[in-house]
Amino acid sequence: MSARLSARSEFTLRAAVVCMLAASTSAQATDEVPGAPQQQPVAFTNAVIHTIVGKPIDRGAILFEDGRITAIGDRVAPPDNARVIDLKGLHVYPGLIEAHSQIGLKEISAVRATRDFSETGSLNPNVKANVSVNPDSEVIPVTRANGVLLAVSAPSGGRVSGMAAVLQLDGWTYEDMTVKANAALVINWPSPPSSGESPGLKILRRMFKEARAYRKARAVDESQQRFDIRYEALAPVLDGDVPVMAMAHDVREIQAAVGFAEEQGVRLIIFGGHDAERCAELLKQHDIPVVVDSVHRRPKRRHEPYDVAYTLPARLSKAGVKFCISGSDRADTWNSRNLPYHAATAVAHGLSHEDAVRSITLFPAQILGIDDRVGSLEVGKDATLIVTTGDPLETTTHIKHAFVQGRQVQLSSRHTRLYEKYSEKYRQTAVDEKK
Repeated sequence: MSARLSARSEFTLRAAVVCMLAASTSAQATDEVPGAPQQQPVAFTNAVIHTIVGKPIDRGAILFEDGRITAIGDRVAPPDNARVIDLKGLHVYPGLIEAHSQIGLKEISAVRATRDFSETGSLNPNVKANVSVNPDSEVIPVTRANGVLLAVSAPSGGRVSGMAAVLQLDGWTYEDMTVKANAALVINWPSPPSSGESPGLKILRRMFKEARAYRKARAVDESQQRFDIRYEALAPVLDGDVPVMAMAHDVREIQAAVGFAEEQGVRLIIFGGHDAERCAELLKQHDIPVVVDSVHRRPKRRHEPYDVAYTLPARLSKAGVKFCISGSDRADTWNSRNLPYHAATAVAHGLSHEDAVRSITLFPAQILGIDDRVGSLEVGKDATLIVTTGDPLETTTHIKHAFVQGRQVQLSSRHTRLYEKYSEKYRQTAVDEKK
């Protein structure tokens, strides 16, 4: 018995050490230093500029100062103190936007200490994803190295998960990174039963009813109504300032979510939307957009064709439903860098190339309410952009430069450092073999 207990203790100790080492490794700061604030005007010349809202400008120029675009076109005169960069035919695009992820909230799935994306309990509207984000996550430089400069970081778990935030993927602190702290209230929508109302929907209805009663009581006499952080967090949702992002795939789930939003007078975004085409008229009638959770995924039902997910963006576009593309279902954190290739697959299955690029730039910006700042290249918007060797939807394209609010960010990452390390290993091996 003692020998067995000793072996078990040794195994437990080894497991604990492994977890501690993994956690400590993930907690270390990345080697990439956040970009310094823009000190002088920057002008790109001789570039192919893809504004997204118009035709590409060949041999154009773009000028930005203090983090904002100040001029764009084929006749731009940079000021004398500008840093002029001749791009020699390279392409300029707005930074790509991942509309749903858990970037900064999850590092290593197998290590609990690096997962901070959910809270205990079922109803947590007060949870704010941005304050839990780890700015030193190794995932951040890996993601932005492929042109994804903005991302929604969303909580999960429970019925009401909390507030998702829009982040720019560069900064010393979460405050530096936060573009919009309250982008959407994430709700895992309950599946309707075959008859009657689901218990989950009853809970949601009661929560919203109590939140309204709470506001009325506080308006009459704050001293007589105890402060409730959950109901306070629902105030901007009730006012229509913050939308609900409902995780819904099935027709009945989507219909129930739309009905609830109309009943409660709140704005709605459908996330997932596997059956969204079948609800197209309903979604258009109520002006409800869809965040397609992934293009690279299998069918959800045995009878569906193999390419049902690949063709969904094209079918939504044809039906006139507002949408954008995310890669969340296949990689909510570690492979967010593959976002442009989800859009590329949609192009191969019927979506126009122009709408595919917009689906990861302008469309998510519009859906998330940040299109006044990002999503396209226009005067007055943030200088959050990428310089590429070609079409960002092509895997052969390289990102040459990236700027976030005018700050040039490093494109190195753990991946590039490992590449350089083992390239040197094989170079040394080749030298040794020649001796």
